[in-house]
Amino acid sequence: MLSNSGIEQDCTYLFKSAYENRYTWESDFLGYEGRCSWTDGKREVKGSFYIGEDLKASVNEVDDKEIYKAICSQLWEVAIHRVRRSFEQTHGDNTFTLGDTNETGSEILVGGKNKGDKYRVKNNVITMVHRHIHGNLIIILTKDVTQTGSGYLSKNYSSQYLDPISKEDLKGKSFYEDNFVPLFKGGPWVLSSRSIHQESKEGSIINKQVFSFSSLKCLGSNFS
Repeated sequence: MLSNSGIEQDCTYLFKSAYENRYTWESDFLGYEGRCSWTDGKREVKGSFYIGEDLKASVNEVDDKEIYKAICSQLWEVAIHRVRRSFEQTHGDNTFTLGDTNETGSEILVGGKNKGDKYRVKNNVITMVHRHIHGNLIIILTKDVTQTGSGYLSKNYSSQYLDPISKEDLKGKSFYEDNFVPLFKGGPWVLSSRSIHQESKEGSIINKQVFSFSSLKCLGSNFS
């Protein structure tokens, strides 16, 4: 039988392995550019974009301020999650305890700096994130992933913002479907489309938006 310290080490290894299995970009990635579009099914807006080495998104040819902000937000959100940070950098001040196991995966209870956060891990994938961020509780549930050969990317997932005290839903649950492509064979994987919607109380799809990215190529290279 494992001692408490042995169980904790085993739990930390389980979570670290899944954390390091996430797909991230190499540190020398210079960014990429392409065409972008947004639609809600009623209207469509097209433009161009690039993401620089600093991971800041620049969008052109889009005059609608809200749509411009929405496209920039999606590009930035995806890019920031591709930054490679070691497990020690991100979780070095945390401790981990194994909780229960259900169909979503094995529960990882966080202590230390981020006490109160929780994760679930299944098949070397982080399938649930339960984190306190900027005064809110965010819960992300991953249903399906894309395997790149160099780590996984979340494909079908949901996110929900709750009041950390009352657990009241603040924004409604959003459902995502992401598709990724490599910029060239063996090259960095980037977002080619993202669909976001919510569901009414009756279960029908509402507030659907689709972001598409095409003609993608690396900055500072001849690959396309």
